[in-house]
Amino acid sequence: MSVPELVAQAQRRAARLGFGMSCEDPVGPLLAVLAAGVPEGGRILELGTGTGTGTAWLASGLTGRTDATLTTVELDPGLVAAFRESTWPAWAEIIEGDAAALLPHLGHFDLIFADAVAGKWTDLALTLDALAPGGVLVVDDMDLSRYTDPAHRAAVRQVEDTLATDPRLLTVHIPAGTAITLATRRR
Repeated sequence: MSVPELVAQAQRRAARLGFGMSCEDPVGPLLAVLAAGVPEGGRILELGTGTGTGTAWLASGLTGRTDATLTTVELDPGLVAAFRESTWPAWAEIIEGDAAALLPHLGHFDLIFADAVAGKWTDLALTLDALAPGGVLVVDDMDLSRYTDPAHRAAVRQVEDTLATDPRLLTVHIPAGTAITLATRRR
């Protein structure tokens, strides 16, 4: 898959800002493919905007559509300002704030990319509650070998265990890139 212009802009922004936590291949193209499959009127949520690389991949999957929405949440005001340097489609919005505080008020989503501390490493239950029946959750950076801190390794294990044992979910771990876990909420 070629790199869409919004993704290239976000990658340049990340390089300029020294931001090293953008989603890596194959996560980006996977996000585009999954976004393309959200149902009519679908809602997509990203937790942890960063410089907008994941957001741009998600938006690229919605190219040509006007019936879906994309909401991204970022805690860091500087990253929110940097994100707003690009022109985004009218159906894409960024919300500045803490994902854990916002999640209970955002509604349900057909696709969630959890890539922030809140909603992934902490408060994962809030993210799962926001996942609509039939919705897909994408969690990356799940490769234990990436972490040397025992607390970080324990957090990864806890996320994997929560996703694997929640009876509402069907989950698969994909050891590609930084390792991806996908979970679909049963209907």
